[in-house]
Amino acid sequence: MKKILKISLVLLITLTTACSSVRVASDYDKEANFESYKTFAFFKTGIDKAEISDLDKRRILRAIEAELLAKGFTKSDNPDMLVSIFTKSQQRVNVYNNAWGWGSFGPGWGWGWNNQPVVSTQSEGTLFIDLIDMKNKELIWQGMGTGYISQNMEKKEAQIKEFVMKIMEKYPPEIQ
Repeated sequence: MKKILKISLVLLITLTTACSSVRVASDYDKEANFESYKTFAFFKTGIDKAEISDLDKRRILRAIEAELLAKGFTKSDNPDMLVSIFTKSQQRVNVYNNAWGWGSFGPGWGWGWNNQPVVSTQSEGTLFIDLIDMKNKELIWQGMGTGYISQNMEKKEAQIKEFVMKIMEKYPPEIQ
């Protein structure tokens, strides 16, 4: 029973942190004229270097394309800007001590403190979306999102779309 409670606690902690939102940031070239960009294409050379599965690459690229089309851009063979991506991931280890819960604590069952540490690991990923001026071959905008992606296929697709949507909310930048 103690083992079931520990597994339940780890699962609860994992579900709680897995539902956390994407943290986003962006940076851009203040000299770029963002109103002049109307068309885009994907930069295959850069995308091929991203260290994720081809399936996930396609999911990300479809989500980026949908966001750009919704913003009024047109996909083109002769684009104003190129879109590239890259990713990073790291294992995150969470250690929780003195968890409060139901179980066998001391001489009986009931509510109490569990003095055994509970350890869980998660992969935290970062997605970078780069927008490159086609004529000058220079980076004009970079968006970044960090968070957790489920390995559950149904959830993964929705999470990737959310990642991309949150990042692309920062484009075009509000220049002041």
